[in-house]
Amino acid sequence: MTQSADIPSQSVLVHPAVDISVVNGANLGDSLSFAAELDPGDTYELRANARRHRLSFVIREDGSFAVAKESRLGFPGAALHLDCCLTMMSGMGQTTEILVLVEVGDDGNVNNVYALPLAQLTERTGYALVGIDHENARQKFAQVACVFFSRGTHITMASGAQIPIEDVNVGDLILTRDDGPQAVRWIGQSTMRAVGEFAPIRIKAGTLHNESDLLVNPDHRLFIYQRSDELGAGRHEVLVRARHLVNGDSVVREAGGFVDYFQILFDRHQIIFAEGIAAETLLVDTRTRAALPEELNEKLAQSLPGHENRRHLKFEVSESLLKHPDAASILKRASTR
Repeated sequence: MTQSADIPSQSVLVHPAVDISVVNGANLGDSLSFAAELDPGDTYELRANARRHRLSFVIREDGSFAVAKESRLGFPGAALHLDCCLTMMSGMGQTTEILVLVEVGDDGNVNNVYALPLAQLTERTGYALVGIDHENARQKFAQVACVFFSRGTHITMASGAQIPIEDVNVGDLILTRDDGPQAVRWIGQSTMRAVGEFAPIRIKAGTLHNESDLLVNPDHRLFIYQRSDELGAGRHEVLVRARHLVNGDSVVREAGGFVDYFQILFDRHQIIFAEGIAAETLLVDTRTRAALPEELNEKLAQSLPGHENRRHLKFEVSESLLKHPDAASILKRASTR
């Protein structure tokens, strides 16, 4: 099995299934598995010192998923199936959702099972399996891949006015980096628990020449022009994910409570200006399309050919180039000299 070099990969932080096992119930001692092998009522625990690892994957032309060649887990090229979404409940009544991903080899046998928690799991805490959902798993998986701006984020309009994102309407003209003023096709809004993959990243004022704090989801990509190639990316224009800039000081993850998130969709994937920082808008692809409202899904999917060429993704830099104590400071310096 081969992977086309021009297909960009995506990634998620997962636990190998062996990290989570039944401590009470019908499948005592068994690891977490796919839905057909699970029994509601079983209680699971995360083993001590378990760590999540990054599973990278690509979306094939037919819309299916496969393990990427650079993935830290799995067999490159192996098929990856989204099996279900599990609802787990702790003894305190707190619910946590886990997406189950199954890796299948050429022979049709299961190579690996992975758990993608949508909230942080705690060691030595019992989680009872209370729900198995096949229908909404794809939507949940799509939401993890979407890019969100938080309530209060100021967006630069075509007129130059700075408008809070919650006041932007469909049809409004927003200034884009590549195509000038463009009309908003769709705006989505959701309130989520600020945990796990949905705990926002705060980029504090001044970090990247922004006048005010910018709050986005962890995988939101920011577009930065380097006057000097400080990262060694081989180009001046780079896309970096917010989570790669976390330094515990000027860029921090804010977990806890709830966050109001907004999505902006244009006819093409665009770079707009949020609190003065160039940032991407929603990219519709096989994975993220499931996050669109059902009544819009088919209509938008048929009329958004501008999303197919994924023109900005060639600028994305790998996590390895951002492994510095303070990558944000390096990028700020690189943008000014």
